[in-house]
Amino acid sequence: MKNLTDLMKQAQALQSKMGDMQAELEALEVQGTSGGGLVRVTMSGKGAVKKVAIAPELMKEDEREILEDLIVAAAADAKTKSERLAEEKMKSIAGGLPLPPGFSL
Repeated sequence: MKNLTDLMKQAQALQSKMGDMQAELEALEVQGTSGGGLVRVTMSGKGAVKKVAIAPELMKEDEREILEDLIVAAAADAKTKSERLAEEKMKSIAGGLPLPPGFSL
């Protein structure tokens, strides 16, 4: 029984470390650029788009903020749809078996 207790302690420690890592990833930010720096996208370490910046010379100045907001909204919408699609595919692969709470592939 001691081995089982040790195994459970190790699993709990691993779960705690995974939670810490997830929080750390959420707090991190990365920035991607294109067009020689004319377009910049800032994302969380978990892949959520946080900000889009477009150089003014690429567009009309009075429409820049609207376009930036629309790009962020579209990226968030696409991410939500792709996650939903992946979840549906996993359900079909798993034969409809429910996954435990918090468990995702």
